[in-house]
Formats: sequence, C-alpha cells, structure tokens
Amino acid sequence: MSRASSEVVDDVIEGPILVERQGNVHVVTFNRPERMNALDLAAHEQLGLTLRRVDRDPHSRAIVVTGRGRAFCAGGDLKAAQDRGGAYLGDLVGRPWVHSHGREIIHTVLGLEKPTVAMINGPAVGLGANLALLLDAAVMAEDAVIGDTHVRAGLVAGDGAAIIWPLLVGPNRAKEFLMTGRMLTGRDAERLGLVNAAVPADQLRGRAFDLAQEFADAAPYAAMATKAIINQYLWMMTNQVLDLGLAWEHLSQRMDDCTEAVAAFVEKRKPTFTGTM
Repeated sequence: MSRASSEVVDDVIEGPILVERQGNVHVVTFNRPERMNALDLAAHEQLGLTLRRVDRDPHSRAIVVTGRGRAFCAGGDLKAAQDRGGAYLGDLVGRPWVHSHGREIIHTVLGLEKPTVAMINGPAVGLGANLALLLDAAVMAEDAVIGDTHVRAGLVAGDGAAIIWPLLVGPNRAKEFLMTGRMLTGRDAERLGLVNAAVPADQLRGRAFDLAQEFADAAPYAAMATKAIINQYLWMMTNQVLDLGLAWEHLSQRMDDCTEAVAAFVEKRKPTFTGTM
C-alpha cells in the first residue's frame, strides 16, 4: 500500500471530472463511467479548469489522473457528436474562435508545473491516450489497452498524437500505430517504451501513487523546474505540429469518411471508406 493511498480523502468535488486530495497528492478522475469516461464538451472544459486549479493548490505537490469504472478515457464522445448532427468534439460548434478545445487542453497539460502521473486503469483511446502520454509519467494495468483510433473514425490524428508518440516510440512505430489505429496492451506499451510501467490491475493504484509520492517528496522547485526544462522538447514539437494537425483534423471532419465512421459506430458495422468529400 502506498503512503498516499492510505491517507484520508478530502477536498472532494463532484461532476464530470472528480477531484479529491489524498495527503499531498491530488487525484483528478474522469467521471463519466457510463460513457467509458468519453469527453463531451462540458467534461472537456471542466478538465482544463480542474487541472489548472489543482496545479495552483498549495496543499499538494503532485497530481494523479485516472478514470472511474472500467475505462481511463475513451476520448471524444461519438454519441454526443451524433446528437450534435455529426459535429465531432474538436469541432468549433457555436464558437467563432480560432483555437479548438483540443488545443486548449493540450496546452493546459503541458503548462502544468506540478509532477503528474497517469494511472491508466482501462482503455485509453484517442485524446484520452494522448493526454495520458503527455503527462510526466504513465503507469498502466497490464490488461488495459491504449491507442489513438482517430483514423478508424475517418479523422486525422491531430490532437496531440503527432507530438508525443514519435518521441516515445520513434517515427516509424508511431506511424504504424497511428495510421492503423491499433490498440496496445499495457504489457506491449511498456515493452515499447510508450508507458513507464505496466503492472497487474490490483497493483496499479499502489504503483501509481508510490511514483506520485516520490515526485511529491522531491524538492518542489527543483523538480518542477527540471520538468519545465524537459517539457521544452514537447513545446517545440507542439509549436511545430499541433495547429497543423488540428486544422487537418478539422478538415477531415468534413469528409464523407467521418460521417460514415460515426454512422457505422452507431449501427455496429464495419465502415466503408471512400476518401471523398
């Protein structure tokens, strides 16, 4: 049992994003288990607000991010997209702004100063996978799965995958996984260096909290400044590829393949892609 996981839980805030503090570690939990913690617009916006708030909270020194129920985060909510007439989560529905929700949350994650640990308890898909990998460390259940399935939905993998996957597994392997939408088990993700560790499910919480507590016990300024230095690599890649990726993803939402993928998902059939608009 980790020290942090044995602390009394306090500072609980309910909603699509659940917040609690255990000792000097804040836990941020995706809290839509009935949708495999898929992010609708409300959850997406609250996630950014929540992460910024706990990052400035003086009562903690590290942050663990996880999912409630059997999933970590299934990415964008396709059912919510269909309810909006096919508009995908990253679409600028009703917003005359240049920058999308996806850009905002990725910038938020990269701008966090406290050390962060992803505790991947179940499927981490699309944006859910990329957010987990953009945190400082990822500990995964051996039988959980992770992957970016944008291409399977007829979409460009534009919301962060091109930043982090090539840095973790190399360009060729990144292209293999992102262009096929293939999912990886925790064991394979650890073997490839995509995550820091994969452990049996009953050991996941202890391993993740032990790492978070180790981060929390470090000299705070030294740890945070070291993180900020290393994150300059991620910021360089972000400035190079994120806006282009999101623009191309936005364009792919207008293509017939995206509409077909959403319809096939709802109808539980294999999509037929044509590459047309």
